[in-house]
Amino acid sequence: MPNHPAIAPGRVAVITGGAGGIGLAAAKRLASLGLRIVIADLDQAVLDTAAAEIASSSPGKDAAVLAVRCDVSRMDDVRALKERAYAAFGEVAVLMNNAGTGPGGGPFDHYEGWQRVLGVNLWGVINGVHAFAEAMIAQGTDAMIVNTGSKQGITCPPGDTAYNVSKAGVKVITEGLQHQLRITPGCKVSAHLLVPGWTHTGLTARDGGAKPAGAWSADQVVDVMLERTGRGDFYIICPDNEVSWETDRKRILWAAGDIAENRPPLSRWHPDYGLAFKDFLKAE
Repeated sequence: MPNHPAIAPGRVAVITGGAGGIGLAAAKRLASLGLRIVIADLDQAVLDTAAAEIASSSPGKDAAVLAVRCDVSRMDDVRALKERAYAAFGEVAVLMNNAGTGPGGGPFDHYEGWQRVLGVNLWGVINGVHAFAEAMIAQGTDAMIVNTGSKQGITCPPGDTAYNVSKAGVKVITEGLQHQLRITPGCKVSAHLLVPGWTHTGLTARDGGAKPAGAWSADQVVDVMLERTGRGDFYIICPDNEVSWETDRKRILWAAGDIAENRPPLSRWHPDYGLAFKDFLKAE
């Protein structure tokens, strides 16, 4: 399966949250394919370490990697990131709005957590799209924007409502972005929603322990991202070692059914619907 046409030696990828997890795995993989890499993150020391790792994977070594400290919740920082990328390399072929944080809070608690999580997870994506999209369209070259969402933004499990809201917003803006790109005359930019499954990263493994057997590695997520963008898929919903695509598909259908069938919200976790949901999962 060929890669997306934006992925080619000498092209440029900008990756937020690029100093760790899925962002770093993507940066290293794209560097190994000959792309020049711009990574953005908050901690300069961590950025510098990541940049050295990426350079070791790149045919262009240090000259092909730029590390930029950036708070994606601040539009001025994201505009500065765009200017640094274009000044250094002259174009952007791949934009991964990938920076993320959590936890946030419940419906009426941890207000500061809500502000932080929406600032990074949602406004970080909005800022990235606003700062980069028009310039990428104007290049007239094949390019793609990949926004990192979450299954929690689709099925919205109880527990961390703020995180769910942030990732639901990422889904909506990415859908709207792809529609707008599709109807823009001459546009050669595509958008894609990356939805990892359970992935062992610094965000999901705060205790720093070993990867659980049920989790995927960040490299596995990148494998799927490259395969699915290569065939032009918009929704890139990744399984893991515990949850298959068929299970994800049924969970998504059940969540949509809460509206279509006028069930209570989040009925999958409602005591009156627990058995019905289990039967739904088992049905062919």
